[in-house]
Amino acid sequence: MINRTEAEERAYLDATTARIRRAAEELDERIRTAGKDIVESKKYVWENRAQLDPAERAANVVDILTAIDRGESVAARRDRFRKLESSPYFGRVDFMANDRERANAYYIGVFSFGEQADPNQEIYDWRSPVASLFYDYAVGPASYIAPEGDVDGEIGLKRQYRIRQGRMEYMLESAININDEVLRKELSRASDEKMKNIAATIQKEQNEIIRNDYSHELIIQGVAGSGKTSVALHRIAFLLYRHKLTLASRNILILSPNKVFSDYISNVLPELGEEPIAELGFDDIADRELAGAGAYQTFAEQVAELTASGSASLIERIRYKTGAGFVRLLDEYADQASERFFCPADIRLDNVYVAKERIAETYGSFAGLPVKLRADRTAAAVAGRTRDQDGGRLSISEANNIKAMIRKMLKKPKLLGIYKDFYDHIGKPELLKPAKPRTLEYSDVFPLVYLKLRIEGAKEYGEVKHLVVDEMQDYTVVQYAVLSLLFKCKKTILGDVGQSVNPYSSSTVDDVRQAFPEADVVQLFRSYRSTFEIIEFARRIKPDSRIVPIERHGAPPQTIRADDADREASIIGELISQFEQAAFQTMGIVCKTQAQAEALHRQLTGSGKSVRLLDFGSDRFYEGAVVTTAHMAKGLEFDHVVVPFADGGNYRTEMDRCLLYIACTRAMHALTLTFHGTRSPLLD
Repeated sequence: MINRTEAEERAYLDATTARIRRAAEELDERIRTAGKDIVESKKYVWENRAQLDPAERAANVVDILTAIDRGESVAARRDRFRKLESSPYFGRVDFMANDRERANAYYIGVFSFGEQADPNQEIYDWRSPVASLFYDYAVGPASYIAPEGDVDGEIGLKRQYRIRQGRMEYMLESAININDEVLRKELSRASDEKMKNIAATIQKEQNEIIRNDYSHELIIQGVAGSGKTSVALHRIAFLLYRHKLTLASRNILILSPNKVFSDYISNVLPELGEEPIAELGFDDIADRELAGAGAYQTFAEQVAELTASGSASLIERIRYKTGAGFVRLLDEYADQASERFFCPADIRLDNVYVAKERIAETYGSFAGLPVKLRADRTAAAVAGRTRDQDGGRLSISEANNIKAMIRKMLKKPKLLGIYKDFYDHIGKPELLKPAKPRTLEYSDVFPLVYLKLRIEGAKEYGEVKHLVVDEMQDYTVVQYAVLSLLFKCKKTILGDVGQSVNPYSSSTVDDVRQAFPEADVVQLFRSYRSTFEIIEFARRIKPDSRIVPIERHGAPPQTIRADDADREASIIGELISQFEQAAFQTMGIVCKTQAQAEALHRQLTGSGKSVRLLDFGSDRFYEGAVVTTAHMAKGLEFDHVVVPFADGGNYRTEMDRCLLYIACTRAMHALTLTFHGTRSPLLD
């Protein structure tokens, strides 16, 4: 066995770091030389442009572009080596295959490094097949799936390291899976401005999800703090590694709840050596599909209205329009409308006659297609088969006339007219109520989009080969039906049914499977974000939660009562001052409503406190103290969370319970709730 002692390991680290540094310097030199060659080539083309014929100029341009591409590839490798120089690896596993006489030591890092011919000097990418040994097995019998098949053998040693700036901070022998002590050390650190990669601490159940390469749709139900978003992003990095010839970052899209969350997670894939992926919101889909159809409420506006008023009639409308039964009504109407909108008539031209019965029969043969496409196919089919009175083929002009006349037989009303007719058709016109004059309620936006796609046809996002859907619980069955029409690609869908900001329209795993019946489902119950004490506190708020804390302890959550509103604001100001003196990086002051957040932000900044406001107009996540809402805070985490206004008047309903649970489970190390008046009964 190589490197038996810690001293030998430290010497090996120094040697490895030196090799990586030399490799990076060699790549630097290659980049400088290539840069000079490109400049000279450009200069040559410019100075000789008059003498070069078009073919020579084109060939030179292609050569220059190819050289630039090669240079960018080399630069990417150089950047990976520079990152490795700081922290070359985080784990080691000694494995002896059954058909070998001695074990090999495999060092596992974020990136690979070294020569394949010298396995003992190799750093293996955490996504490589052999790296699964590190995540999945204790010392003893083990196996991994190599390109040539299963490799069985035995693990004789496992070690974990923390290496920063090329120096080993600690090394631990690990007879079991990822050592809990290492995990606790990592989780006890203060949070960062961006979500970080978890390659060094991936757990066995997480690794199984990450390396899932067979599910067309994979649903990840994970409790608060279970790392489901990190797992999904690492799964994308794994798929990009596994399918590098057919899958690129531009082929992946993430459906994100807001731009702050998108910014917060934007660092993970670049840290793992992959390009950032594009993000899209459901509002963007609505904008694309309903362009010109009129104004509509956003999801954030709907949640704000619900938290402010809790209107029973609004809740009734939302609940009615979010279930699978409502999708069936939309489908039935679309099928019937397809027949009602098309009105066949006889066609008579100078030398041509087409009976309406024949047109209707042809239209019927294209049943199941969107109505506009049905009409187009009918027009083309009838025009192609029709003959004149002498049995001859039609002229181009005659055929075009027939096509135009058949298309005009489609009497499709405007989209909003169709939608209003739908409610009349089902006998519930009272359920179509504007949020304000000439503005659709949010609960009507995606039923309208779905009806449009069913009737007019869906223009798919064709370049997308993998879709990631986060916060799945906040999207309705109708929205998933829309996704099923727009995205035929593979999907990773993740969320927590216990963290809905609108329980009246939230989806369960079974609801999601209405749209994707073949989806595989995995569940994550263990929470890594918060201390044991914070999780126990959150479980009292939501007793049905299946969240399981890890054994990482901290200070118990505090509940502070103030004499009045001004004193409560003063207490929050004092907590901000204490935070600024502590080692923490982030503080989230998480309110129930946007109006509360804005008012508190004004009050705190007016008293001289340095605090930012995060709302739906924000586009990035900040360190320091921020005031926001539970809706905005979903998916984020903070070292210290303060939940203001935790009184009985503010938190009392089942929706309030969800929002309070979300707010409390954002906390990593410290949680404080403040209130004046009567403490919320949800805290009892």
